Amino acid sequence: MTRRAQAVLSGQHGRRGLGRVLPFLGPAVVASVAYMDPGNFATNIQGGAQFGYALLWVILAANLMAMLIQNLSAKLGIASGRNLPETIRDQWPRPVVWFYWVQAEIVAMATDLAEFLGAALAIHLLTGLPLIWGAAITGVVTFWLLTLQRRGFRPLELAIGAFVLVIGVAYLTQFVLARPALSALGPGFVPSFPGPEGVYLAVGIIGATVMPHVIYLHSALTQGRIPTRNDEEKRRLSRLNRIDVVVSMGLAGLINMSMLAVAAATFYGKNIEDAGNLETAYQTLTPLLGPAAAVAFATALLASGLSSSAVGTMAGQVIMQGFVRFTIPLWLRRTVTMLPAFVVILLGLDPTRVLVLSQVVLSFGVPFALVPLLLFTARRDLMGVLVSRPLVRAAGWLCAAVIIGLNAYLLWETFSG
Repeated sequence: MTRRAQAVLSGQHGRRGLGRVLPFLGPAVVASVAYMDPGNFATNIQGGAQFGYALLWVILAANLMAMLIQNLSAKLGIASGRNLPETIRDQWPRPVVWFYWVQAEIVAMATDLAEFLGAALAIHLLTGLPLIWGAAITGVVTFWLLTLQRRGFRPLELAIGAFVLVIGVAYLTQFVLARPALSALGPGFVPSFPGPEGVYLAVGIIGATVMPHVIYLHSALTQGRIPTRNDEEKRRLSRLNRIDVVVSMGLAGLINMSMLAVAAATFYGKNIEDAGNLETAYQTLTPLLGPAAAVAFATALLASGLSSSAVGTMAGQVIMQGFVRFTIPLWLRRTVTMLPAFVVILLGLDPTRVLVLSQVVLSFGVPFALVPLLLFTARRDLMGVLVSRPLVRAAGWLCAAVIIGLNAYLLWETFSG
């Protein structure tokens, strides 16, 4: 695969179309799982159940931001041969690096909490097993997924791609069964906030879509994956990775919009109490849309939780190794990051509420990953021929301003009332 990719980069590979692009697809597929994790299910379903189609524009905006941000992260790994945590460690003072490591670990734990709870809840819904057993099964399966890394990058990318396919098919099934009115979708793309609770959910949607841990991870996934020998090969590799990003993030965006649209068509205005709760949503889907919709929902949630939990553990390893040059076995990190989910389950807390809260925490972590990414990708001494153009820099800083502004508004609304 690597030999074929290098032949394409050097111009010696004669194939065109998918055969030419295929060796370069993968890093963004892995990253895209974080954009379809159980936190997205919680925020999108709550958004659709409470406000109908009104927050579709937030998902679209967040997805466009994700395309830009993940492309910049991928370019950093290609251009510099270093991932984002390593670059921060090399370029910034040691106290700042340690602060960054601590906050990044907190964000990674919030991420893993959402993903693990989602998979455990899906197993509970599909089998009737208690949540604690669902959590145990989730741990075993994610351990197995992580062992695929020992065989190189491709087996894990293919496994993650299979999970993405399952999520896509499941939500296509639900969309067809729910039959949302296409004429009602249009107004949802007009920017507006339906009150303070709508702002809270909008911030959660952005936190669930633009994920800080996967900004760190994507630069590591492209770092040295396919070696380049000159500037022209770096340019070609960057263009091909851009296709990977647009296709993968575009699919993730469509799935997220489908989640909200299905919830809006099924629950909004139906006076269904607590319809935004994932367990309630599952139980209500059967009488409203039939058992196939409920099974598709739980299957998508399971595929999402298992795959994103494995990706979250990978990101945590990149964060620790990059910031502080410290590595622990993946099984040990997996064990430690499982503990908060078990605590939530044993305390009997509402998994959906915890999921939504975790996504708001993630949103506050986004600027810490995004600001250094924008600074570094604008530096020619680090990026060389792949340095960001002025228009890209402006768009990146606009994304950062929107995210930081939404967070500030949420804080003001929360504490002023």
